[in-house]
Amino acid sequence: MYLVGLTGGIAAGKSTVARCWVERGGFEIDADQLARDVVAPGTAGAEQILETFGNEVFQTDGNLDRSKLGYIVFGNPELRRVLESIVHPLVKARASEIVAQLPENTIAIYNVPLLVEASVDLPFDLVVTVEAPAKEQIERLTKFRGMTAAEAAKRVESQASPAKRANVADVILNSNQDLALLLRDADSLWLRIQREAFEKLSA
Repeated sequence: MYLVGLTGGIAAGKSTVARCWVERGGFEIDADQLARDVVAPGTAGAEQILETFGNEVFQTDGNLDRSKLGYIVFGNPELRRVLESIVHPLVKARASEIVAQLPENTIAIYNVPLLVEASVDLPFDLVVTVEAPAKEQIERLTKFRGMTAAEAAKRVESQASPAKRANVADVILNSNQDLALLLRDADSLWLRIQREAFEKLSA
């Protein structure tokens, strides 16, 4: 198996790159989806959040009210760290289980925004970060996700800096360009990934 760690700041374009690679045969593991799964009703994660944050962060159907919880923790770094101490270990464990079950010939893409923050230590063959200026991230969050500029800025500031992501990355993709150019760069990198995966599996 060949495992790519794909990271980047919120609204930087990593999901666009992931979709491109899935269309070309990659298998995506979405950390955001795993983060939802591990706090679904009836899970140990949901129980821990209930004990820590109370009923007010849950909807009447038992699902986590992610918007309300996000509003609470992104305005309070200490509470955000408490939430991360619950969710990050559960997501890491689930991701490890999925990776262990994949066929040997898989090119897997772990789309993980918080690769640095969560100290993800899977056996990556390549780590890629997709980057855009903070101003562009904030504009995308306000335009496409309905956040206020202040909310968007808090989300961006809560994540690792581009320098910290670059420090652990093998490749940096620039998404502060026309979409067609980003996809061109992603396609070019995919050819390298395919080549390295073939060489690894043939060794």
